[in-house]
Amino acid sequence: MNVFKFGGASVKDAPSVQNVAQIIEKFGQGPLVVVISAMGKTTNALENLTEAHFDGHKAKAMEIFDSLKDYHMSIAYDLFPSTNRAAYDTIEQYFYHLYYYLQEPPGKNFNFEYDRIVSFGEIISTRIVSHYLLQQGLLCQWFDASKIIITDSHYRDAGVDWLKTENAVKTIISPFFRKNASHPQPIVITQGFVGGTTQGFLTTLGREGSDYSAAILAYTLRASEVVIWKDVPGLLNADPKVFDNTTLLHNISYQEAIELAYYGATVIHPKTLKPLLKRNIPLKVKSFTEPNAPGSIIDKEFINDNQYPSYILKTNQILLSIFPKDFSFIAEQNLSRIFSDFARNNVKINLMQNSALSFSVCFDEDRIKTPALLKSLEKIYNLKYNTGVQLITVRHYEKADLGKLLQDKKILMEQKNRTTLQWVVR
Repeated sequence: MNVFKFGGASVKDAPSVQNVAQIIEKFGQGPLVVVISAMGKTTNALENLTEAHFDGHKAKAMEIFDSLKDYHMSIAYDLFPSTNRAAYDTIEQYFYHLYYYLQEPPGKNFNFEYDRIVSFGEIISTRIVSHYLLQQGLLCQWFDASKIIITDSHYRDAGVDWLKTENAVKTIISPFFRKNASHPQPIVITQGFVGGTTQGFLTTLGREGSDYSAAILAYTLRASEVVIWKDVPGLLNADPKVFDNTTLLHNISYQEAIELAYYGATVIHPKTLKPLLKRNIPLKVKSFTEPNAPGSIIDKEFINDNQYPSYILKTNQILLSIFPKDFSFIAEQNLSRIFSDFARNNVKINLMQNSALSFSVCFDEDRIKTPALLKSLEKIYNLKYNTGVQLITVRHYEKADLGKLLQDKKILMEQKNRTTLQWVVR
């Protein structure tokens, strides 16, 4: 049992979908679960659609809707002959449901609306891919991830109910593999990023959560390995879109990958590694443009962890400094209250530093979470903050060339430990 995950870039157009089918047929030996993201930049477009719908900008919402429908239908026209009515009818049906959902006035909970709308990207994407695989003569079955990955109702960042999810996998997916045990390659197709509550409401697992979906299913199915197919040759020590002269990390440990993910490395989702570590399931990162290349592997081997420095850049950050109004010390009582506010608003701290009279934190800016957090904190504390700043992290900095990193940058905060150096800059 293997699990493959394909991101949006790997299914962005018809030739890409055809390439995915070839990779599945060639490399997916034995029972296979395939987790697929929304096509291309569909998630970004659906986020814009959600905002327009929630804000009451109906004309803008329908313009985005029409563009999304045209985009997906153009891919379908290139993949399916006119006689394949099942494929076209399926796509039309989902856009019909989305259209009529947008005709209703939005509710008061933005996060709930977000999950209902944005999850359409993964659902339609997987429907298109599953119909194409069937057209190619492969044995595959589409499954609704909201019935398999069971979560709480924490919309936009749902927590997994592992016991209910494992039971759902055994009840829904496992019978398909048992029924087709004699077939050389039975394939399950499902969505990344998407889950569901026991009440039947759609949830999402956090931005870029498709990797996490693959890990959840690998954990529950006790898979042999997970392969994430990317548009890069494997795990790199920096984002090649931001940094020059990147280096391929052939093999690092789960622990090192968790550290990189925590600091913001975009190749692997931060939650992905933990379930794989528990089951000791190797994770491979390979290129869908060069599928025969070896790629990278994450497993329990740690000997190569500090061979190269890694560079991580997080943009769209807020640097917030918190001061008690009565000039009392930043001691345990104040810290407890501050951390409670961050937890209640589901805001992850990327960097923190305290002095006697202030506590400074750096975190991702968010349209909904940030104003709610600031409103809560300012009831008791004085606040100062900078928006639009960047967080630069260098792991294993003793081997790094730091000269150009800070060129033309103003340092607002610096922090260093034994292995990691971080700056907040603008």
